[in-house]
Amino acid sequence: MKYNDLQVSANKNKKRVGRGIAAGQGKTAGRGTKGQNARTGKKLRAMFQGGQRPLAQAVPKARGFKSLRTPAQVVYLDHLNAFDGKTVDNALLFTEGYIATPFHTVKVIARGELKAKVDLKVQAASASVVKAIEKAGGSFEKVPTPLRKSAKDIESDEK
Repeated sequence: MKYNDLQVSANKNKKRVGRGIAAGQGKTAGRGTKGQNARTGKKLRAMFQGGQRPLAQAVPKARGFKSLRTPAQVVYLDHLNAFDGKTVDNALLFTEGYIATPFHTVKVIARGELKAKVDLKVQAASASVVKAIEKAGGSFEKVPTPLRKSAKDIESDEK
């Protein structure tokens, strides 16, 4: 038998308990024998632990929030000296090992001095970096984050 051959419905019928011995869920109707949970009108809070302080009440709440945005990959200004006269983009930084992946935002921040003339094409750069690049004779262009290509897109590009 295959998984797709199974005959199942999306909505199961509710189990009718307490309808006699022949029905299979008669007498105690699945509640066991005696005790607080076996009685009619049993209504306990979801977190009730028999009068003991609930664990969820004892543990402190998590404060703040966790951002889902991935932080930018940082490249320092003095790293750009290695690319004298080149156009620096995500792909080049990735192949040279300065960033982990070419498909995330890259930001260049100031550290050290820039002596090389570079044309920088990344997602972000600090104001002091842009000033330093222009002073060295280069240029900065803000470009969108490159998207990862699917196998279909790669095949169509090759044709």
